[in-house]
Amino acid sequence: MSPASTGASTTVGAAATVPASDTSAADSRMTPGGPGYRRMSLALFLAGVATFALLYSTQALLPLISGEFGVAASEASWTVAAATGGLALFVLPMSALSERFGRRTVMTGSLAVAVAVGLLVPFAPSLGVLVVLRAVQGAALAGLPASAQAYLAEEVRPKALVTAIGLFVAGNSVGGMSGRVITGWVAQEWGWRVAVGVIGVIAVGCAVAFRLLLPAPRHFTAGSLRPRILLGTVRDHLANPLLRRLYAIGALFMTVFGGVYTVIGYRLTGAPFELPQGVIGSIFLVYLVGTVSASTAGRLVGRLGRRGALYLAGGTTAAGLLLSLAPVLPLVLLGLVLITAGFFAGHAVASSAVSKTATQGRAQASALYQSMYYIGSSVGSTVGATAFHAAGWSGTVEVGLLAVVGVVTITVLGSVAARRTVVAHAH
Repeated sequence: MSPASTGASTTVGAAATVPASDTSAADSRMTPGGPGYRRMSLALFLAGVATFALLYSTQALLPLISGEFGVAASEASWTVAAATGGLALFVLPMSALSERFGRRTVMTGSLAVAVAVGLLVPFAPSLGVLVVLRAVQGAALAGLPASAQAYLAEEVRPKALVTAIGLFVAGNSVGGMSGRVITGWVAQEWGWRVAVGVIGVIAVGCAVAFRLLLPAPRHFTAGSLRPRILLGTVRDHLANPLLRRLYAIGALFMTVFGGVYTVIGYRLTGAPFELPQGVIGSIFLVYLVGTVSASTAGRLVGRLGRRGALYLAGGTTAAGLLLSLAPVLPLVLLGLVLITAGFFAGHAVASSAVSKTATQGRAQASALYQSMYYIGSSVGSTVGATAFHAAGWSGTVEVGLLAVVGVVTITVLGSVAARRTVVAHAH
């Protein structure tokens, strides 16, 4: 794909190609249908399931948590924001550890700690303790996203990278969906504490299967933990205009998603819907749409180009936000379907573009994306809940629409930059 078709500058386009010295290594990387690819895909899929199930285990339960501790939605939302904020803060240090000690080692350790904390969460005696435990859990999970993307960039052939990352993102969507559905029905019968305990037990199984299935890395080269080298790599990534745009796009998409799914439980338990907790949990089955849209992101980019895919994802998300304003349950559900499809497609496109663009310090490049992505989740959770408290569901929708406008604006700026580069080279 040429720089003109991707929105990248000529420099970025050159950096994204595989150097000649890496050709032999690229030939031995995994590819769909090849040795180890299926095991690798299943392992990272399960890691994605565990990550999102743990990270958002309290999101569908916020009305129950509000009731037990006697707090408003904006306060209960910190059980989500603390987890995503902890992940955002620690993802860069964790990525540095993965450069030194290996992707598989860091991912295994991260899952082990997160699962252990997850088994303690049901026993939190107060909202404050619950928020602290969730922050620790998020910090532990920080070793997963960036390390997984770096592992894929090193072990999978470039042409199959978007599809491979799409499968990992699809695991995220399944984890987010199953976690919310399971917690909804379990909490309806036995309360939110038992519900998050069940998620912890499921995550234990995913973590064990992940470690047994994931093939040993064959193309990893240990890096340095020296702060000067790490800061230099981060500075180089932040100096890349394409990467900066992709980071901002990931954060804005997640602002929409975090706000909508943090608040939707409060909306559906109130008038005119007044749905029980189990039914509200089942509504998260719309995450299956995200599984499909994320796993097909590679074909979407092949047909429309990166910018076209982002425009489509943003437009789909905006249409879903507007539909969700209707006081009719089927239209609200259709709106959630569109929001979910747009979000996961946009996230898969942007995150895979980061992995393809960065040829050095891939873990740091992915870590910066994940940091911005989860900062967007924390902002969306808190701002969306605050807007809901102030203006109802329409306030949350307004926050989401502003974020979508930001995605479209940044993508347009990328198009303008690409055209200027083409004109300059033509002259």
